[in-house]
Amino acid sequence: MTYTETVEWMFQQLPMYQQVGNKAYKVDLSNIHKLIAQLGNPHHNFKTIHVAGTNGKGSVSHMLASVLQESNYKVGLYTSPHLKDFRERIKINGEMISQEAVIDFIHHNKAFFDTESLSFFEMTVGMAFEYFSNEKVDVAVIEVGLGGRLDSTNIISPEVSVITNIGFDHVNILGDTLEKIAAEKGGIIKQGTPVVIGEYHENTFPVFKRLAEANNAPFYLAEDFSGKPFLSDLEGHYQQKNIRTVSMALEVLKGLGWELTEEAVEKGLKNVIYNTGLRGRWEVLQEEPKVICDTAHNKEGLVYAMKQLQEEEFEDLHLIIGVVNDKDLDAVLPLFPKNAKYYFSRPNVPRGLDAKELQKKAAENSLFGSLYNSVSEAYKAALEAASVKDMIYVGGSTFTVAEII
Repeated sequence: MTYTETVEWMFQQLPMYQQVGNKAYKVDLSNIHKLIAQLGNPHHNFKTIHVAGTNGKGSVSHMLASVLQESNYKVGLYTSPHLKDFRERIKINGEMISQEAVIDFIHHNKAFFDTESLSFFEMTVGMAFEYFSNEKVDVAVIEVGLGGRLDSTNIISPEVSVITNIGFDHVNILGDTLEKIAAEKGGIIKQGTPVVIGEYHENTFPVFKRLAEANNAPFYLAEDFSGKPFLSDLEGHYQQKNIRTVSMALEVLKGLGWELTEEAVEKGLKNVIYNTGLRGRWEVLQEEPKVICDTAHNKEGLVYAMKQLQEEEFEDLHLIIGVVNDKDLDAVLPLFPKNAKYYFSRPNVPRGLDAKELQKKAAENSLFGSLYNSVSEAYKAALEAASVKDMIYVGGSTFTVAEII
Protein backbone atom coordinates (compact mmCIF):
# COMPACT_ATOMS: atom_id res chain seq x y z
CA MET A 1 0.00 0.00 0.00
CA THR A 2 1.06 3.59 -0.58
CA TYR A 3 1.21 6.04 2.31
CA THR A 4 -2.20 7.45 1.42
CA GLU A 5 -3.71 3.98 1.16
CA THR A 6 -2.10 2.95 4.45
CA VAL A 7 -3.50 5.94 6.35
CA GLU A 8 -6.93 5.50 4.74
CA TRP A 9 -6.93 1.87 5.87
CA MET A 10 -6.06 2.93 9.40
CA PHE A 11 -8.83 5.53 9.44
CA GLN A 12 -11.59 3.56 7.75
CA GLN A 13 -11.09 -0.03 8.81
CA LEU A 14 -10.55 0.42 12.52
CA PRO A 15 -12.43 2.37 15.19
CA MET A 16 -10.96 5.76 16.01
CA TYR A 17 -12.35 7.95 18.78
CA GLN A 18 -12.08 11.14 16.71
CA GLN A 19 -14.29 9.54 14.07
CA VAL A 20 -16.83 7.38 15.90
CA GLY A 21 -16.73 8.56 19.51
CA ASN A 22 -16.94 6.35 22.56
CA LYS A 23 -17.41 3.15 20.54
CA ALA A 24 -13.64 3.28 20.01
CA TYR A 25 -12.86 3.52 23.73
CA LYS A 26 -11.56 0.28 25.21
CA VAL A 27 -12.35 -0.77 28.77
CA ASP A 28 -8.94 -2.29 29.49
CA LEU A 29 -5.31 -2.27 28.34
CA SER A 30 -5.11 -5.91 27.23
CA ASN A 31 -4.79 -5.10 23.52
CA ILE A 32 -1.96 -2.62 23.91
CA HIS A 33 -0.11 -5.06 26.17
CA LYS A 34 -0.45 -7.74 23.48
CA LEU A 35 0.81 -5.37 20.81
CA ILE A 36 3.71 -3.99 22.79
CA ALA A 37 4.85 -7.55 23.63
CA GLN A 38 4.58 -8.46 19.95
CA LEU A 39 6.86 -5.49 19.18
CA GLY A 40 9.43 -6.51 21.81
CA ASN A 41 8.53 -3.88 24.45
CA PRO A 42 10.14 -0.92 22.68
CA HIS A 43 8.90 1.50 25.36
CA HIS A 44 11.54 0.12 27.71
CA ASN A 45 14.33 1.55 25.55
CA PHE A 46 13.87 5.27 26.26
CA LYS A 47 12.81 7.57 29.07
CA THR A 48 9.37 9.16 29.02
CA ILE A 49 7.28 12.02 30.40
CA HIS A 50 3.52 11.43 30.59
CA VAL A 51 1.04 14.30 30.17
CA ALA A 52 -2.72 14.14 30.83
CA GLY A 53 -5.46 16.70 31.44
CA THR A 54 -8.66 18.15 30.03
CA ASN A 55 -7.09 21.25 28.50
CA GLY A 56 -3.50 22.26 27.84
CA LYS A 57 -1.91 18.83 27.60
CA GLY A 58 -0.98 19.36 23.95
CA SER A 59 0.63 22.74 24.62
CA VAL A 60 2.42 21.43 27.72
CA SER A 61 3.73 18.41 25.79
CA HIS A 62 5.09 20.60 23.00
CA MET A 63 6.65 23.06 25.48
CA LEU A 64 8.41 20.25 27.32
CA ALA A 65 9.66 18.76 24.07
CA SER A 66 10.98 22.15 22.91
CA VAL A 67 12.91 22.75 26.13
CA LEU A 68 14.38 19.24 26.05
CA GLN A 69 15.45 19.80 22.42
CA GLU A 70 17.19 23.03 23.41
CA SER A 71 18.93 21.02 26.13
CA ASN A 72 20.49 18.82 23.44
CA TYR A 73 18.37 15.73 24.06
CA LYS A 74 16.97 13.70 21.18
CA VAL A 75 13.26 14.04 21.88
CA GLY A 76 10.29 11.99 20.73
CA LEU A 77 6.86 13.61 20.87
CA TYR A 78 3.60 11.70 20.70
CA THR A 79 0.38 13.76 20.57
CA SER A 80 -3.17 13.59 19.22
CA PRO A 81 -5.21 14.41 17.27
CA HIS A 82 -3.43 15.70 14.19
CA LEU A 83 -4.59 18.71 12.20
CA LYS A 84 -3.55 17.98 8.60
CA ASP A 85 -1.30 14.93 8.39
CA PHE A 86 -1.41 11.76 10.49
CA ARG A 87 2.37 11.96 10.89
CA GLU A 88 2.03 15.06 13.10
CA ARG A 89 1.25 12.64 15.93
CA ILE A 90 4.76 11.15 15.95
CA LYS A 91 7.78 13.45 15.82
CA ILE A 92 11.45 13.45 16.77
CA ASN A 93 13.02 16.86 17.37
CA GLY A 94 10.14 18.44 15.49
CA GLU A 95 10.42 16.20 12.41
CA MET A 96 7.45 13.99 11.56
CA ILE A 97 7.81 10.25 11.19
CA SER A 98 8.53 9.36 7.56
CA GLN A 99 5.84 8.03 5.26
CA GLU A 100 8.00 4.94 4.71
CA ALA A 101 8.10 4.21 8.45
CA VAL A 102 4.30 4.40 8.67
CA ILE A 103 3.89 2.09 5.66
CA ASP A 104 6.45 -0.41 6.97
CA PHE A 105 4.94 -0.58 10.45
CA ILE A 106 1.45 -1.32 9.15
CA HIS A 107 2.73 -3.75 6.50
CA HIS A 108 4.77 -5.79 8.97
CA ASN A 109 2.04 -5.93 11.62
CA LYS A 110 -1.21 -5.91 9.61
CA ALA A 111 -1.93 -9.61 10.13
CA PHE A 112 -1.61 -9.12 13.90
CA PHE A 113 -3.86 -6.04 13.78
CA ASP A 114 -6.52 -7.98 11.86
CA THR A 115 -6.38 -10.97 14.20
CA GLU A 116 -6.51 -8.94 17.40
CA SER A 117 -8.92 -6.23 16.12
CA LEU A 118 -6.74 -3.42 17.42
CA SER A 119 -8.04 0.13 17.49
CA PHE A 120 -6.57 3.04 15.54
CA PHE A 121 -5.18 4.52 18.74
CA GLU A 122 -3.58 1.27 19.91
CA MET A 123 -1.85 0.84 16.56
CA THR A 124 -0.61 4.42 16.60
CA VAL A 125 0.80 4.13 20.12
CA GLY A 126 2.64 0.96 19.12
CA MET A 127 3.96 2.69 16.01
CA ALA A 128 5.22 5.65 18.03
CA PHE A 129 6.96 3.53 20.65
CA GLU A 130 8.68 1.31 18.08
CA TYR A 131 9.77 4.36 16.05
CA PHE A 132 11.19 6.12 19.10
CA SER A 133 13.06 2.96 20.06
CA ASN A 134 14.44 2.37 16.56
CA GLU A 135 15.59 5.99 16.32
CA LYS A 136 17.17 5.80 19.80
CA VAL A 137 15.57 8.90 21.33
CA ASP A 138 16.79 9.95 24.76
CA VAL A 139 13.31 10.80 25.98
CA ALA A 140 9.78 10.90 24.62
CA VAL A 141 7.00 13.22 25.76
CA ILE A 142 3.81 11.18 25.61
CA GLU A 143 0.43 12.90 25.59
CA VAL A 144 -2.55 10.89 26.82
CA GLY A 145 -5.19 10.43 24.16
CA LEU A 146 -8.29 10.21 26.35
CA GLY A 147 -8.58 9.97 30.12
CA GLY A 148 -5.51 8.30 31.57
CA ARG A 149 -6.17 5.12 33.54
CA LEU A 150 -7.34 3.13 30.51
CA ASP A 151 -5.52 5.09 27.83
CA SER A 152 -3.24 3.04 25.59
CA THR A 153 -0.27 5.22 26.52
CA ASN A 154 -0.60 4.19 30.17
CA ILE A 155 1.91 1.36 29.94
CA ILE A 156 4.98 3.55 30.37
CA SER A 157 7.01 4.19 33.52
CA PRO A 158 7.73 7.92 33.16
CA GLU A 159 10.26 10.16 34.83
CA VAL A 160 7.43 12.47 35.81
CA SER A 161 3.67 12.48 35.31
CA VAL A 162 1.88 15.76 34.55
CA ILE A 163 -1.85 16.45 34.88
CA THR A 164 -2.66 19.90 33.51
CA ASN A 165 -6.22 20.40 34.76
CA ILE A 166 -9.65 18.80 35.03
CA GLY A 167 -12.83 19.94 33.32
CA PHE A 168 -16.07 18.51 31.99
CA ASP A 169 -15.22 16.82 28.72
CA HIS A 170 -16.03 13.30 27.44
CA VAL A 171 -18.33 12.90 30.46
CA ASN A 172 -20.08 9.95 28.77
CA ILE A 173 -16.79 8.05 29.07
CA LEU A 174 -14.83 9.51 31.97
CA GLY A 175 -17.63 10.33 34.41
CA ASP A 176 -20.12 13.08 35.13
CA THR A 177 -18.35 14.68 38.11
CA LEU A 178 -14.97 16.36 38.42
CA GLU A 179 -13.98 13.79 41.01
CA LYS A 180 -14.72 10.88 38.65
CA ILE A 181 -12.86 12.53 35.78
CA ALA A 182 -9.91 13.29 38.08
CA ALA A 183 -9.78 9.64 39.14
CA GLU A 184 -9.56 8.55 35.48
CA LYS A 185 -6.87 11.08 34.58
CA GLY A 186 -5.08 10.41 37.87
CA GLY A 187 -4.69 6.83 36.70
CA ILE A 188 -1.36 7.86 35.15
CA ILE A 189 0.09 8.39 38.64
CA LYS A 190 2.66 5.62 39.13
CA GLN A 191 4.43 4.06 42.09
CA GLY A 192 7.23 6.35 43.26
CA THR A 193 6.96 8.61 40.20
CA PRO A 194 6.71 12.38 40.80
CA VAL A 195 3.45 13.96 39.64
CA VAL A 196 2.87 17.63 38.83
CA ILE A 197 -0.68 19.01 39.07
CA GLY A 198 -1.21 22.04 36.85
CA GLU A 199 -4.21 23.59 38.62
CA TYR A 200 -5.58 23.41 42.13
CA HIS A 201 -9.30 22.69 42.40
CA GLU A 202 -11.05 21.90 45.65
CA ASN A 203 -12.91 18.96 44.10
CA THR A 204 -9.98 17.33 42.32
CA PHE A 205 -7.03 18.08 44.61
CA PRO A 206 -8.06 15.48 47.25
CA VAL A 207 -8.41 12.84 44.51
CA PHE A 208 -4.89 13.45 43.19
CA LYS A 209 -3.41 13.70 46.68
CA ARG A 210 -4.97 10.39 47.68
CA LEU A 211 -3.70 8.65 44.53
CA ALA A 212 -0.21 10.10 45.01
CA GLU A 213 -0.05 8.99 48.63
CA ALA A 214 -1.29 5.50 47.73
CA ASN A 215 1.53 5.24 45.19
CA ASN A 216 4.22 6.97 47.29
CA ALA A 217 4.49 9.46 44.45
CA PRO A 218 6.10 12.85 45.21
CA PHE A 219 3.37 15.45 44.70
CA TYR A 220 3.83 18.97 43.26
CA LEU A 221 1.43 21.82 42.54
CA ALA A 222 2.35 24.09 39.64
CA GLU A 223 1.21 27.18 41.54
CA ASP A 224 3.97 26.50 44.08
CA PHE A 225 6.63 27.14 41.45
CA SER A 226 8.68 30.09 42.72
CA GLY A 227 11.35 30.41 40.06
CA LYS A 228 11.81 32.85 37.21
CA PRO A 229 8.65 33.52 35.16
CA PHE A 230 9.14 32.59 31.51
CA LEU A 231 7.47 33.71 28.27
CA SER A 232 6.45 31.63 25.27
CA ASP A 233 5.78 32.16 21.59
CA LEU A 234 2.36 30.59 22.18
CA GLU A 235 0.24 33.71 22.54
CA GLY A 236 -2.99 32.57 24.20
CA HIS A 237 -3.49 34.06 27.67
CA TYR A 238 -4.25 30.55 28.92
CA GLN A 239 -0.64 29.58 28.12
CA GLN A 240 0.52 31.30 31.31
CA LYS A 241 -0.92 28.40 33.31
CA ASN A 242 0.71 25.91 30.98
CA ILE A 243 4.08 27.65 31.30
CA ARG A 244 3.87 27.42 35.08
CA THR A 245 3.02 23.72 34.84
CA VAL A 246 5.96 23.13 32.51
CA SER A 247 8.28 25.12 34.76
CA MET A 248 7.40 22.96 37.77
CA ALA A 249 7.83 19.77 35.76
CA LEU A 250 11.26 20.95 34.62
CA GLU A 251 12.25 21.69 38.23
CA VAL A 252 11.29 18.13 39.11
CA LEU A 253 13.39 16.79 36.23
CA LYS A 254 16.35 18.89 37.36
CA GLY A 255 16.02 17.31 40.77
CA LEU A 256 16.28 13.91 39.08
CA GLY A 257 19.56 14.89 37.46
CA TRP A 258 18.44 16.16 34.08
CA GLU A 259 20.62 18.90 32.60
CA LEU A 260 18.25 21.80 31.95
CA THR A 261 19.81 25.23 32.09
CA GLU A 262 17.82 28.42 32.54
CA GLU A 263 18.99 29.49 29.08
CA ALA A 264 17.68 26.28 27.52
CA VAL A 265 14.33 26.65 29.31
CA GLU A 266 13.96 30.26 28.19
CA LYS A 267 14.95 29.49 24.60
CA GLY A 268 12.79 26.37 24.46
CA LEU A 269 9.65 28.16 25.62
CA LYS A 270 10.20 31.02 23.17
CA ASN A 271 10.62 28.64 20.22
CA VAL A 272 7.89 26.05 20.72
CA ILE A 273 6.34 26.58 17.29
CA TYR A 274 9.69 26.55 15.48
CA ASN A 275 11.03 23.51 17.37
CA THR A 276 7.91 21.35 17.35
CA GLY A 277 5.60 22.62 14.61
CA LEU A 278 2.66 23.13 16.97
CA ARG A 279 -0.28 24.92 15.35
CA GLY A 280 -3.84 26.00 16.15
CA ARG A 281 -3.25 27.53 19.59
CA TRP A 282 -4.39 31.16 19.30
CA GLU A 283 -2.70 31.19 15.92
CA VAL A 284 -2.84 34.38 13.86
CA LEU A 285 -3.34 33.32 10.25
CA GLN A 286 -3.35 36.79 8.71
CA GLU A 287 -3.79 40.50 9.37
CA GLU A 288 -6.31 42.94 7.86
CA PRO A 289 -8.68 41.41 8.58
CA LYS A 290 -7.04 39.67 11.50
CA VAL A 291 -7.83 35.97 11.54
CA ILE A 292 -7.29 33.89 14.65
CA CYS A 293 -7.91 30.17 15.02
CA ASP A 294 -7.92 28.25 18.28
CA THR A 295 -8.63 24.61 19.08
CA ALA A 296 -10.38 25.33 22.42
CA HIS A 297 -13.55 23.25 22.35
CA ASN A 298 -14.91 22.81 25.86
CA LYS A 299 -16.11 25.19 28.56
CA GLU A 300 -12.82 25.46 30.42
CA GLY A 301 -10.83 26.22 27.26
CA LEU A 302 -13.40 28.52 25.68
CA VAL A 303 -13.66 30.71 28.79
CA TYR A 304 -10.09 31.87 28.20
CA ALA A 305 -10.38 32.05 24.42
CA MET A 306 -13.55 34.16 24.44
CA LYS A 307 -12.15 36.48 27.11
CA GLN A 308 -9.01 37.08 25.06
CA LEU A 309 -11.09 37.54 21.91
CA GLN A 310 -13.06 40.36 23.52
CA GLU A 311 -9.80 42.06 24.48
CA GLU A 312 -8.79 42.36 20.81
CA GLU A 313 -9.45 45.60 18.93
CA PHE A 314 -11.81 45.34 15.95
CA GLU A 315 -14.81 46.97 14.32
CA ASP A 316 -16.95 43.87 13.64
CA LEU A 317 -16.49 40.32 14.81
CA HIS A 318 -17.03 37.25 12.61
CA LEU A 319 -17.06 33.76 14.16
CA ILE A 320 -16.78 30.56 12.13
CA ILE A 321 -18.02 27.79 14.39
CA GLY A 322 -18.31 24.04 13.98
CA VAL A 323 -18.52 21.39 16.71
CA VAL A 324 -18.77 17.63 17.19
CA ASN A 325 -21.99 15.95 18.18
CA ASP A 326 -21.08 15.10 21.78
CA LYS A 327 -20.37 18.71 22.69
CA ASP A 328 -22.31 20.13 25.66
CA LEU A 329 -23.75 23.11 23.81
CA ASP A 330 -25.69 24.30 26.85
CA ALA A 331 -22.36 24.81 28.60
CA VAL A 332 -20.32 26.35 25.77
CA LEU A 333 -22.70 28.49 23.69
CA PRO A 334 -23.40 31.02 26.49
CA LEU A 335 -19.65 31.79 26.45
CA PHE A 336 -19.70 33.15 22.90
CA PRO A 337 -20.22 36.90 22.29
CA LYS A 338 -23.65 38.02 21.13
CA ASN A 339 -22.31 41.05 19.26
CA ALA A 340 -20.93 39.00 16.37
CA LYS A 341 -21.90 37.54 13.01
CA TYR A 342 -21.82 33.75 12.98
CA TYR A 343 -20.95 31.33 10.20
CA PHE A 344 -22.21 27.87 11.12
CA SER A 345 -20.77 24.76 9.46
CA ARG A 346 -20.18 21.08 10.13
CA PRO A 347 -16.64 19.74 10.58
CA ASN A 348 -15.93 17.11 7.96
CA VAL A 349 -15.81 14.10 10.28
CA PRO A 350 -18.55 11.56 11.06
CA ARG A 351 -18.94 13.05 14.54
CA GLY A 352 -19.50 16.55 13.16
CA LEU A 353 -22.73 18.14 14.40
CA ASP A 354 -25.18 19.16 11.68
CA ALA A 355 -24.87 22.91 11.10
CA LYS A 356 -28.66 23.39 11.21
CA GLU A 357 -28.79 21.93 14.70
CA LEU A 358 -25.90 24.12 15.79
CA GLN A 359 -27.59 27.19 14.31
CA LYS A 360 -30.83 26.37 16.14
CA LYS A 361 -29.11 25.91 19.50
CA ALA A 362 -27.07 29.06 18.94
CA ALA A 363 -30.22 31.10 18.26
CA GLU A 364 -31.58 29.98 21.64
CA ASN A 365 -28.54 31.77 23.08
CA SER A 366 -29.05 34.90 20.92
CA LEU A 367 -26.21 33.96 18.56
CA PHE A 368 -27.28 34.51 14.97
CA GLY A 369 -25.74 33.81 11.59
CA SER A 370 -25.85 31.85 8.34
CA LEU A 371 -25.42 28.21 7.36
CA TYR A 372 -22.63 26.94 5.11
CA ASN A 373 -22.00 23.58 3.49
CA SER A 374 -18.42 23.38 4.73
CA VAL A 375 -15.95 25.09 7.02
CA SER A 376 -13.92 26.27 4.02
CA GLU A 377 -17.04 27.80 2.45
CA ALA A 378 -17.82 29.59 5.72
CA TYR A 379 -14.25 30.84 5.94
CA LYS A 380 -14.37 32.17 2.38
CA ALA A 381 -17.63 33.99 3.10
CA ALA A 382 -16.22 35.56 6.26
CA LEU A 383 -13.12 36.78 4.44
CA GLU A 384 -15.30 38.35 1.75
CA ALA A 385 -17.61 40.03 4.28
CA ALA A 386 -14.98 41.35 6.70
CA SER A 387 -13.36 44.75 6.40
CA VAL A 388 -9.66 45.24 7.10
CA LYS A 389 -10.43 46.40 10.65
CA ASP A 390 -12.65 43.42 11.47
CA MET A 391 -11.74 40.24 13.37
CA ILE A 392 -12.40 36.67 12.25
CA TYR A 393 -12.25 33.80 14.76
CA VAL A 394 -12.31 30.15 13.73
CA GLY A 395 -12.97 27.50 16.36
CA GLY A 396 -15.31 25.25 18.30
CA SER A 397 -13.43 22.08 17.40
CA THR A 398 -9.96 20.88 16.48
CA PHE A 399 -11.48 19.61 13.23
CA THR A 400 -12.92 23.01 12.35
CA VAL A 401 -9.49 24.60 12.75
CA ALA A 402 -7.83 21.80 10.76
CA GLU A 403 -9.95 22.56 7.71
CA ILE A 404 -8.75 26.16 7.32
CA ILE A 405 -5.07 25.85 8.31
